[in-house]
Amino acid sequence: MAAQGPCPRLRPGPLPVGATPGVYAACHVQQLREAQVPQRFFDAPAVRVWCGRALSALGRAREEIDAINVYPVADGDTGTNLYLTLESAAAAVEAVFSGHEAGRTGTAPSLAEAIRAMAHGALIGARGNSGTILAQLLRGMAQVLAAEERGERDTGGPGLRRALRHAADSARQAVAHPVEGTVLTVASAAADAAGRVEGGCDAVARAAYEGARTALAATPGQLPALERAGVVDAGGHGLVTVLGALVETLTGETAPALPAEAEVEHARVPEEAAESADAGECPPGEGGPAFEVIYLLEAGEPAVARLRRRLDALGDSLVVVGGDGLWNVHVHVDDAGAAVEAGVEAGRPYRIRITHFGQGDAHTGGAGRPPRERVQRAVVAVVPGEGLAGLCAEAGATTVLARPGEPPASAELAEAVRRAHAREVVLLPNDAELRQTAAAAADQARQAGVRVALIPTRSAVQGIAALAVHEPGRRFDEDVVAMTSAAGATRYAEVTVAERQSWTTAGICQAGDVLGLVDGDVAVIGSDVAATARAVLDRMLAAGGELVTLVLGDDAPEDIADRLRTRVREAYLAVDTVVYRGGRQGSLLLIGVE
Repeated sequence: MAAQGPCPRLRPGPLPVGATPGVYAACHVQQLREAQVPQRFFDAPAVRVWCGRALSALGRAREEIDAINVYPVADGDTGTNLYLTLESAAAAVEAVFSGHEAGRTGTAPSLAEAIRAMAHGALIGARGNSGTILAQLLRGMAQVLAAEERGERDTGGPGLRRALRHAADSARQAVAHPVEGTVLTVASAAADAAGRVEGGCDAVARAAYEGARTALAATPGQLPALERAGVVDAGGHGLVTVLGALVETLTGETAPALPAEAEVEHARVPEEAAESADAGECPPGEGGPAFEVIYLLEAGEPAVARLRRRLDALGDSLVVVGGDGLWNVHVHVDDAGAAVEAGVEAGRPYRIRITHFGQGDAHTGGAGRPPRERVQRAVVAVVPGEGLAGLCAEAGATTVLARPGEPPASAELAEAVRRAHAREVVLLPNDAELRQTAAAAADQARQAGVRVALIPTRSAVQGIAALAVHEPGRRFDEDVVAMTSAAGATRYAEVTVAERQSWTTAGICQAGDVLGLVDGDVAVIGSDVAATARAVLDRMLAAGGELVTLVLGDDAPEDIADRLRTRVREAYLAVDTVVYRGGRQGSLLLIGVE
């Protein structure tokens, strides 16, 4: 579906941070449909409308939910994580509808296609503890609804009841150590309430919403962290918001407001209260793990069962959701490398995201200990592959993974800046096309009182050079100047494979040709990866250099690093070479010369 301009009359408030025009164009179409008639039956159009309504509702509530986030870690991002997770779900649903429209079959997708797309989109885009659990809730619903679809509308109510029950049960099973007073409790209460009513989907949805919001109001009495902070559970609040959108979808009526006990105005978290809240499953009085590790994993169920046991021993807040060979793994650990290595042993991990919570951010001591201060300075770096994510995280940076064809939105970068929990942040976009996105994220962080410097790095190798000279102990301006100088003194290149025939600055390339790009422009077209890489390297070193950085993608030839190192050693005296494994970075090889 082509992106359209915003429609102020239909859009309920400002465009949520990080929303993409394509998804919001779909939301406008959905809102037009919503204004006409309610979706009385839970079919594919209802899934589409629900997705749009829920995304809009979470967009409006995002900041409020972030503000009450104290469990399992007080990192103030639950609302953002839920929004980004559902944004991915909405995009997947729109893709299914667009596929049918492009096929001109005259038919809409089936319920099974739509709900599976919603669940799959949430699974691959799940963020944080709350987003991962929401993905499993949607997957649980999809398993029941897709299996029971028979085209008999009068079975909608019973099917939705069974779907909500299975969703709550499967989400609880996905969490290593379920805790009451969380989104799991709210989901179970929704399923219990839905199971006690007869009638169609509208009646089931109303009952589920009422049960969920009643359970949400009771969460402070179940979790000491919530009671001390005077808030309800943030993840539960998000789920109630999503269920409220379901009520509006199936009835055409606005869902009843949350009870006074669950209002965010009542539950606003003072900074001191948030910082003294319990750190998830950590014992009172002890600090929690330093890293959040999330990745998608292709593996079989026996391997995942072993992975659960290993990760459970490494850290806490363990949630593993998914099935049928694809899983989303979330865990908080001190040893991020060990968590990733465990995934490698289980199968093939990718889209790895490693976030350093920062001292005094999410994990603090006991309630009697004074809250820790924010760190003075942090670096947030966008990286193209899992290998560089681990490398930069070990160097103390908070990383955001830029997946091939899926650049991060400004909300994701702003979220990373917040989670760095620093007074001063250096932002490294590492991609020329992310300059405006990074600038928008920096502006959002500045409005929150964070001093942010954006260094316009255009490649990951420039980011590596900048991070290498980063010194948190010196003055901010001096540090930024040194990092900017190091990045600017680094020429960058890329070796990749052409996907289609096209015109380039070096001539016409054919699909399958090996391309060597220098400073963003195609400089070499070849047929052999090693020969092309060598030609690119020679061209770069002709202007001089002291250090060559090679970042290898997963598909790079095994011996290419040795061959290029030998070339540098034999032809260019006093030039050193360093090699890193970049993982699934979208290109065969990145080259930096400084």
